[in-house]
Amino acid sequence: MLQLLTNLNTIILATEEGGGHAEALSDGGVLASMAWLIPVVPMVAAFAIVFFGKKMPYKGWDIAIGVMAFEALYGTVLLLSHISNPIAKDFSVEIAKIGDMAIEWGWSVDGLSIMMYFVVGVVGFLVFAYAKGYMEGDIRFTWFFASFTLFAGGMLVLVSAPNFIQLIVGWELVGVASWLLIGHYWEEHENSSAAIKAFLTNKVADVGLFIGAIMISMSVGSFRFSDVMHAIEEGAAHSPVLAQFAFWAGLALFIGAMGKSAQFPLHVWLPDAMAGPTPVSALMHAATMVTAGIYLVGRMFPLYAVEGFADEVRWIIITIGALTLFLTGLIALVQDDIKKVLAYSTLSQLGYMMAAMGAGAYTAGLFHLFTHAFFKALLFLGAGSVIHSVHSNNMSDMGGLRKHMPQTFWTFAIGSVALAGVIPFAGFWSKDEILASFEYAGGHYTAAQGGAALGTAVLWIAIAGAFVTAFYMTRTVWLTFFGEYKGKAHPHESPKIMTYPLIGLAVGSALFGFINWPGVTHVFTDIVGGRAYEGFHDLEHHAESLNAVLALLGLAAAGLGWYLGWRIWGPDRETQAERDTFKVNGLYPVLEKKYYIDDAYMNGVIKPIRGPIAAAMNWFNGHVLDFIVNGAGLLMKSFGKVVYWFDQRGVDGAINASGAVTGAGGGMLRLLQTGKVQQYAILIFAATVVLVAGLVIWF
Repeated sequence: MLQLLTNLNTIILATEEGGGHAEALSDGGVLASMAWLIPVVPMVAAFAIVFFGKKMPYKGWDIAIGVMAFEALYGTVLLLSHISNPIAKDFSVEIAKIGDMAIEWGWSVDGLSIMMYFVVGVVGFLVFAYAKGYMEGDIRFTWFFASFTLFAGGMLVLVSAPNFIQLIVGWELVGVASWLLIGHYWEEHENSSAAIKAFLTNKVADVGLFIGAIMISMSVGSFRFSDVMHAIEEGAAHSPVLAQFAFWAGLALFIGAMGKSAQFPLHVWLPDAMAGPTPVSALMHAATMVTAGIYLVGRMFPLYAVEGFADEVRWIIITIGALTLFLTGLIALVQDDIKKVLAYSTLSQLGYMMAAMGAGAYTAGLFHLFTHAFFKALLFLGAGSVIHSVHSNNMSDMGGLRKHMPQTFWTFAIGSVALAGVIPFAGFWSKDEILASFEYAGGHYTAAQGGAALGTAVLWIAIAGAFVTAFYMTRTVWLTFFGEYKGKAHPHESPKIMTYPLIGLAVGSALFGFINWPGVTHVFTDIVGGRAYEGFHDLEHHAESLNAVLALLGLAAAGLGWYLGWRIWGPDRETQAERDTFKVNGLYPVLEKKYYIDDAYMNGVIKPIRGPIAAAMNWFNGHVLDFIVNGAGLLMKSFGKVVYWFDQRGVDGAINASGAVTGAGGGMLRLLQTGKVQQYAILIFAATVVLVAGLVIWF
């Protein structure tokens, strides 16, 4: 494996040395020009499943899995082609205009988008395969796969977008599909409420995305990302309008990213989104939805990295990311629902990614997105396998399952150590790069906002986060798989359609970290590192070699978390409640109440809207709007009566009178039409006499 990665690395180095970076970039040929199929095929398939799915042999799953197999294959081939000959090409078709600004649909084929095509395709294929076994017998089986395919398709529309308009379309498609999927079991009020909560929280943040996109596009005079990047490359002096609004536009875009990627304090929707089926949770947390915010910041990274534009926003990004990675990780310690433990874990890892972006480590943040996609999908599908077996989400109903579900146990264990950042699993390599970026940020990227103090603080918060991650994952593994079984069902291993995807994801979780081994391989760095736009090669920091001190600190933190967790939750008890007794006085109630943020939203936002604001709006609607509408209705009714009277008496009277006169005249003329020639001759003679007499008298 190492030799293969080294060979790939050598190919890339030879390409760069042979012709320089600019000459190495390719237009991708037919493979890139036909990449419009990547977002279009799943969108068409979603509608095909709705109309024809129930008539198919596998009720629509066969269409869905075929589409995801196509996405995985195309994404893989495109990635390998990009590794051998880097591609950077946008394709656009104009569909309308707003003044001088074109509205276009297109597709982007560069390092960032290709990486996302691969992740969504490969992880999506494995999750879709697993979903057949998990959703078997569901009353809305076909509808689920239609919505699920729309979900994946919406994400591909988003990541393929070469402009803001298309990105927003994909952004909203993902939001709508997530609402459908989170609320799949809508018969239970809790599930429908969770779907609405996710949708509305994201809508609040989306206002930031819209404002930021409008400000940037109006400043540049184009919706295209390439035009925005070109303006940034020219510098603030040559792009004064963009530079003037860049801080607020960059902040607004980040607020949009906070919603989708569930950054503190807009994180509250994501744990409740576990109400949806487990395959939805897996794909949402691994390859779609929550990664969209990280992708957006990555796509617009030069805006945040080039001095004179939105570089001052980075200290906000790194601060919010640091708060998210630590505070949300602690909440996982008090969750009984295994899926909510993993949900808070995702929040923490998203914090790592976002903080890395704020530190200027574009590659490190995206590399963690890449590795996280595999081990987090693995963990959610493993949790789903357990839930499928014991018919409960709660770890209080589990225990001892490693004996009943060996494949689920071993793959879940691999996902857990990868998440905790244990060497040599994938999470170690990506998290180590992030730690190194925080150390570097202290002396470089955040100099204007506190420099070393902020970078050092975030570094230690991240190391503490590594301890917390290992601590709660030890709890999860021990309460679920060790000790004696505490539930009432009859646990059993899941069918092969569910365990084979677990094995595939476990392989990725174990090996994919090696593609960016500092000082040995930098395949991933070369995939995404500055290849999208030629003018930005040196904006970001990435580790050139393994930082032994930071690596040991991270491993020590994880090791301490595993050790303490084993000491606390390792010994078995009669019940899980007796076993799960780790409660720190003062801290536990705060974590159990999730820092009271949900209560603050409920009491400060929801209840006022439902209470006095709703009452005021109801009064305004009943007394003002209804009065206006009813008054207008009465006025129109009275006016209609006048018009009707005029129509009946005036218009119809005139028409009827005209008809009567015409009829009477016709009756009189009819008397002259006798059909007798003699009478006609007499009348002609008489008329002639009268005419001659008149002429004689007149003249």
